[in-house]
Amino acid sequence: MTRHLSEAEGYALLVKYGIRVPKHEVAANRADAGALAERIGYPVVLKVVSPDIVHKSDVGGVRTGIEGRHEAEEAYDAILASVAAADPDAVVDGVIVEEELPPGLELIVGGTTDPAFGKVIAVGAGGVLVEILGDTAFALAPVSGERAREMVRGLKAHRLVRGYRGAPPLDEEALVEAVLAASRLFMGEEIGEFDINPLILYETGACAVDARFIAGETPEAPREERAPFTLPAPGGIAVVGASSDPAKIGYAILRNLLHFRGRVFPVNPKYARILGVPAYPSVREIPGEVEMAVIAVPAPLVAGIITECGERGIGLAVIVSAGFRESGDEGKRREEEVIRAARAHGVRVLGPNCLGIMLPHLGINATFDPISPKPGHIGFLSQSGAVITTVADWSVQAGVGFSAVVSVGNQADLGFPDLLQAVAGDPKTRAVILYVEEIRDGRRFYEAAKDVTARLPVIAVKSGASEKGKAAASSHTGSLAGSHAVYAAAFHEAGVILAGSLEEAFQVGELLASEGYPGGDRCVVISGAGGFAVLASDYAEKYGVSLPPLPEQICRELDAFLPPLWNRANPMDIIGDGGAGRYAKVFDVMIEHQEAWDIAVVVTVPSAVLNPIEIAHEIVRFSKKTGKMVVPSLLGGESMAAAVRILKDNCLPNFPEIEDAFRAIGSALSLSARERGARPACERRGGER
Repeated sequence: MTRHLSEAEGYALLVKYGIRVPKHEVAANRADAGALAERIGYPVVLKVVSPDIVHKSDVGGVRTGIEGRHEAEEAYDAILASVAAADPDAVVDGVIVEEELPPGLELIVGGTTDPAFGKVIAVGAGGVLVEILGDTAFALAPVSGERAREMVRGLKAHRLVRGYRGAPPLDEEALVEAVLAASRLFMGEEIGEFDINPLILYETGACAVDARFIAGETPEAPREERAPFTLPAPGGIAVVGASSDPAKIGYAILRNLLHFRGRVFPVNPKYARILGVPAYPSVREIPGEVEMAVIAVPAPLVAGIITECGERGIGLAVIVSAGFRESGDEGKRREEEVIRAARAHGVRVLGPNCLGIMLPHLGINATFDPISPKPGHIGFLSQSGAVITTVADWSVQAGVGFSAVVSVGNQADLGFPDLLQAVAGDPKTRAVILYVEEIRDGRRFYEAAKDVTARLPVIAVKSGASEKGKAAASSHTGSLAGSHAVYAAAFHEAGVILAGSLEEAFQVGELLASEGYPGGDRCVVISGAGGFAVLASDYAEKYGVSLPPLPEQICRELDAFLPPLWNRANPMDIIGDGGAGRYAKVFDVMIEHQEAWDIAVVVTVPSAVLNPIEIAHEIVRFSKKTGKMVVPSLLGGESMAAAVRILKDNCLPNFPEIEDAFRAIGSALSLSARERGARPACERRGGER
């Protein structure tokens, strides 16, 4: 049961947690308004008190600058008339009379309860334009002092806090303390949603001028402690619902598993053999060892099969079948029945309603996607089967390999937290990419991701950044804190890089799987094309990548062999009339002076004097001889194809667009050093990081 606190009750809560509020009292009638105004002292503000009105100004529910008793009484009548005309059904509890404070910087501090991540704190530019400005930062509650300060300093409005165009600086510490106090209030009280808007910030101190609280219990969902999940390495796999009919999913799954190096057991009572493999009428009758079952039968049959799997000692069931929670109430009931059976018999469940799982290093494609990606170092978890089939098809041509590809489906048992830790725990995994639509246990995901990102990079694409659903929010904070904003905040705090697209995610993932995180942000650009060197400067600034001047010692050593016209600057234009040998000499100088840089971007273009294969080998050598991030950007088309393959074969991604390279570097630098995973880059590395 929820209840809107009155403004006076909200002010009392703020005072309890140390947030200053104006002098105020609630007027029950016209005469009260005049008397209270006299007692508080002029000027005063009058505001409607109503649980049904979020935006008081929009319905004429606010009057400012009241300087006398008669004016206060007139304002009281005018507010009631305006509210009645604008919203006849609104319940009005009175009119609050409060001291009018001097102008300052108007901000919002608030909290909302997200269905996935729980309580979330917000701070941003406030006042009547709060939704239009959209300058808001979010953090999971409780908020630390460090995180509160990071939120404040990340706002565009922080320029005004620092002092802008001759204006004096405002009290940043008072704002940080207000965020922390709001966090303590949110965690300490049974409040589901609130906002303080505006909180006025001054040169000294801050004051909450308006506040809205929605009271009600917000219990956390109970967590069931279960043993950590690890990726399977089965010797035998059962395919329940295997078929000889090419139109059936069971046919596609079995066909894909024919390449599995272990044993495959088709299960279907209608057949003695399927695709030349002996079939069995039930899981119970499989003669050999079997550790994993892939289930592709009608939904009503699945719970019984799970029971059979448990009795047979099968530890993992991959349920491809649809018709569960995603299909309505009856499907939800079926899903609950399946999970009860699984937990009663010690079976872990992937899905239901999933594409399946691919473990390329083991030759396992337990999906109905005909494309089997090559082995590699990227783990990929996706809520969408269609995204997996698209990425798998693309990966073959792009030369991208995977340690695991997992479709999470409905996450009835194994969800993103379990699977992220499992994939990251595989020593073949160097980076993990997530395609997320919904995380069912946000706090557990946050804890899992924070643990994983201390070891290796995690990059996420979150769908659903639309405005749908915000209109129903009960407060400013609720309307601002759309699902995407909360996910972005949680990802940031957990050390997960949020990518804007799958293409960007794989670019960042490949780079970090290859090179690891850079030790700093000092980037050098080595190019034989002046125009692209200029573009590199533009993109570096756009994505927050530092291009420091070259040390004089490096310039002198380069002067010894570069043409006199080279620019002696960073980005380096080493002049395009030299071949791979010129690049090699530059690389040698940079190898000797690794203390001067952290990232090197190597830009080449098609040229009659530049052999692409030779330059590719030199870039590989450069990378092996350093402990730094080396980022190739071989521009062009077919003439560079063989060189790009050489880079790929040596675990080096190529960026055919310079902007993509700097975007990926900027993403890698977006996390503080304490949030960057520490797992070494690909085995070819020769330098120490």
